[in-house]
Amino acid sequence: MALVNENYLRLPGSYLFSEIARRVNEFKANNPEADIIRLGIGDVTRPLPPAVIEAMHKGVDEMANSKTFRGYGPEQGYQFLIEKIIEHDFTPRGVELSVDEVFVSDGAKSDTANFQELFGVNNIMAVTDPVYPVYVDSNVMAGRTGNFDSEKSQYESIVYLPCTEENGMKPSLPETRVDLIYLCFPNNPTGMTLSKEELKQWVDYARENRSILLFDAAYEAFIREEGVPHSIFEIEGSQEVAVEFRSFSKTAGFTGTRCAYTIVPKEVMVYDSKGEAHSLNSLWLRRQTTKFNGASYPVQAGAVAIFSEEGKQQIKETIDYYMENARVIREGLQEAGYTVFGGINAPYIWMKTPKNMGSWEFFDKLMKDAHVIGTPGAGFGANGEGYFRLTAFGTRENTLQAIERIKTRM
Repeated sequence: MALVNENYLRLPGSYLFSEIARRVNEFKANNPEADIIRLGIGDVTRPLPPAVIEAMHKGVDEMANSKTFRGYGPEQGYQFLIEKIIEHDFTPRGVELSVDEVFVSDGAKSDTANFQELFGVNNIMAVTDPVYPVYVDSNVMAGRTGNFDSEKSQYESIVYLPCTEENGMKPSLPETRVDLIYLCFPNNPTGMTLSKEELKQWVDYARENRSILLFDAAYEAFIREEGVPHSIFEIEGSQEVAVEFRSFSKTAGFTGTRCAYTIVPKEVMVYDSKGEAHSLNSLWLRRQTTKFNGASYPVQAGAVAIFSEEGKQQIKETIDYYMENARVIREGLQEAGYTVFGGINAPYIWMKTPKNMGSWEFFDKLMKDAHVIGTPGAGFGANGEGYFRLTAFGTRENTLQAIERIKTRM
């Protein structure tokens, strides 16, 4: 008799975005004439940049020639891409990295979910609340979170760091010692950022407590304001305690193409039961070489083109397009009387639902009355209840129409 991994039984009935899809499909089946506008899941609508397409075509052609064909590539990524990542994303910010500290992968979602495998199940983890669900669910699967408290909508062994209107949607340091801390800035779902001074407090806490910061910087390219750090490694001492996850998905349209990278400095250490130190970099390399065969060559060849002069200009145009959508949504909601956060340094707008209306209730009303799809805040945690996320990744036409519908139908 095969026995189930009972940790999976502690998960909610379905993944957040699967539940959204189920409700939308049911509504469409009953209302086939409805013109649905999707501003919920963070999927992009702009095509891959021409420079990327050209490079990918060339990469595919190389795979068709026996002289240039490539089989298995290095599990941690081709050096030609890693060198460009360091040269363009980190060196200009004063961050020194070696090529063996950068790991190319098939997505930041995969990496943030898989990275917890390196840590023992008895580690105490902390997450912001609201939070990207993958951080929590992957730890539930590993058996690190305890049981789910349905009254609190929280797991008993997780330390939650509330992000509320009272604290400007910015988490406070844990009041107790924790081992693992997930941070995402610019934040998904709230769209908020931290200053260098604020991030320095987290680095100092981690150094003092020998904690690990798992820093998701997937949306750093959307930062518009001066002085907002693009990387945790801009903070002094962070290379002793932090890992950073980055992605090409939202910035360059790779959501369906799949390419990302994770930075694991060699200085970051974890400890065994005897107190002996082990390199997190070496452990992640061991994990990847065992469980991962690397992103495909044509995809990595395409990713390199992002850093060409043509590619950088095309990426800038794409990001400008989405951030104009964010402005339209943010200002449109404010004109309609809603309280909103984000949308300035991130492609997410976090809005407060009307008084006494739950986030799933607002989801259903928005879908039925305005035929617009967003994401209920409750899906991001207990402190997400009463809020709602809209994304700027739609087309301009749909974004304008969605806001007009909200203004006139809600």
